[in-house]
Amino acid sequence: MKKLLFTLCALLISLPALAATAWQNIVQPISGSPQSIGGFSNGCIVGAQPLPLDAANYQVMRQDQRRYFGHPDLILFIQRLSSQVSHLGLGEVLIGDMGMAAGGRFSSGHASHQSGLDVDIWLQLPKTRWTSQMLLKPQPLDLVSTDDRNVVARHWKPEIDSLIKLAAKDNEVTRIFVNPAIKKQLCADAGVDRDWLRKVRPWFAHRAHMHVRLRCPPESLECEEQAAPPPGDGCGAELQSWFEPKKPGSGAPVKREPPPLPPSCQSLLDKHLL
Repeated sequence: MKKLLFTLCALLISLPALAATAWQNIVQPISGSPQSIGGFSNGCIVGAQPLPLDAANYQVMRQDQRRYFGHPDLILFIQRLSSQVSHLGLGEVLIGDMGMAAGGRFSSGHASHQSGLDVDIWLQLPKTRWTSQMLLKPQPLDLVSTDDRNVVARHWKPEIDSLIKLAAKDNEVTRIFVNPAIKKQLCADAGVDRDWLRKVRPWFAHRAHMHVRLRCPPESLECEEQAAPPPGDGCGAELQSWFEPKKPGSGAPVKREPPPLPPSCQSLLDKHLL
């Protein structure tokens, strides 16, 4: 059943949204000095850039959805990471959703990815480049067992471990979200080099990709930074709590009405949708 639900969710995310938000009607970046505004889950961006789609070290999936925009720092991070991965011979980096041309809220698939500082990177590193059809309708690889407690041994590769570690060690990265079972495997494999694990946070779903989040750029004065992760590698009681029986009424976050937009984002939206 969980395998079926995983497949259905992946298909739903890959489909065009049924009801576009106002932000999806802005198809070109807002001109101006790059500025990430507001929070990761309630914000927007001026001066976003598109990730180059024709690149040697990575491939961009679902290009038809136009979710490949971000702050220049995010573009540079993706290029930097994929170059490192290529240099080490780990495979091809697969880029999923970044953000929309002006950031803002998606109609489905994400609560964050709004200020141009988030990117989903799939935890697959194919040795050969995917065809255009494979990129248009990619098939995620579920790395987590049906009981949600461990990774699937036949799917887990040392290259995946290395990919996450490379991303976490990047100075611009503030958080990486993965499934708790993936975090558990990373903890087991880390050895004595463990400082980077602090950035890797367990979260619901994320069974086939990691969600990488950058810090607020210094010049983005209206960007709302997330609090730093707790001290330590996060491999002890904090991680174990994800595998304990859920208390009544707990579970995945409940979808709530979004808060009011930051004033600068509301002004931007009003101006560009007149």
